[in-house]
Amino acid sequence: MPGETDLETLLESMQPVVREGDYVYALWPHGKPLEGDIEAAVREAEGLTVVLRRDEADRLGLHYDFVAAWITLQIHSALEAVGLTAAVSSALTHAGISCNVLAGFHHDHLLVPAAEAGRALDVLRLLGRGIVLRDERPEDRAAILELAAKAFSVSPVTGEPVQGTPVEVGLLRELFECDEYIPNLSIVAEIAGEIVGHVISTRAWVGDLELLGLGPIAVEPTLQRRGIGSALMRETTLRATAAGERGIALLGSTSYYPRFGYVPAATVGVAPPDAAWGDHFQLLRLPAWPDGVRGTFRYAAPFERL
Repeated sequence: MPGETDLETLLESMQPVVREGDYVYALWPHGKPLEGDIEAAVREAEGLTVVLRRDEADRLGLHYDFVAAWITLQIHSALEAVGLTAAVSSALTHAGISCNVLAGFHHDHLLVPAAEAGRALDVLRLLGRGIVLRDERPEDRAAILELAAKAFSVSPVTGEPVQGTPVEVGLLRELFECDEYIPNLSIVAEIAGEIVGHVISTRAWVGDLELLGLGPIAVEPTLQRRGIGSALMRETTLRATAAGERGIALLGSTSYYPRFGYVPAATVGVAPPDAAWGDHFQLLRLPAWPDGVRGTFRYAAPFERL
C-alpha cells in the first residue's frame, strides 16, 4: 500500500500513540559489536548513536542524558511526503516541547521529553484538527482585537447585541501595555495561520500573594464549540503550573468553567472584587497553592478602570 502524501490528510489522520517505557539516545562504544535491543541507530563520522529503552541502556552500562517518550504517528506517510515533519515540529516548538524525529518506512516517530508526553499528545491532537497554540506576538494584536470585537458583539451576560465597541476590546488593548502583562500567558489559537482564539492571564493578588486573573478569552464565533476555548484553558493551566503560579481566578459561567477545575472562589477563602458576582467569580488552585489564603482578589489595574 503506497504511503499518504497529502499534508491535510496526514495531519487529520496522525493518530499519535505513546510506546510503553522511556527511551534514550546513547553513543555506542567504538569497536564494540552491537548487542541488546536497539530500536534505531545512526552512524556518523564521530561514532554510532543508538536509541533504546532506558532500562536496556542501564543494563548495558551506556551513558545518556535525554530521557524521552516515543510517540508514533500511525498514519502511513510516504517518504516523499512534504510538510508533515515541519508542521509537527513547528506545533511542538510553539508549545515549548523539544522533538527529535525518526522516519521509518511506514511511520514517523517522535522522541519528546518523557515529562512532556501527555502535553505533546494534546498538541498533536489539536494539530490534527488544524489548531496550533502559540504565544501572542505584538504583530498579532490588531487581529486579536478584531477577534474580541466579534466574540463579544453579543453580551455573554444579557445575550443581547452590544452597541458600539465591546468593553473587552479596550480592556485587552490596555492589558497588552500594562505592568501586569505576562507574555507567556497571552496565548493565541491559529488555524491555517489565522488567529481564531485568544486568552490572556495577567498578574493579580490577594493581599501580597501573587495570583493570576484570566480573561478575556475569545473564540471566533463561527468556530465555537470546536474545542478551541477548552484548548486555550488547558494550555493556560499547564503554563501557569509550570511557572509555579499559585492559582487562577476568573469571572464566568458556573456551568462551563468547573470542568477545568474552577470552584467558587469564596469556598477557598477568596472574595470577589464585587460581592454581586457571587459564585460566578471562580478560582483554580494550582499545585503551589498555599494554605490559609484569605482576602479580596485584586485584578490588574486596567480591570479596575472598567
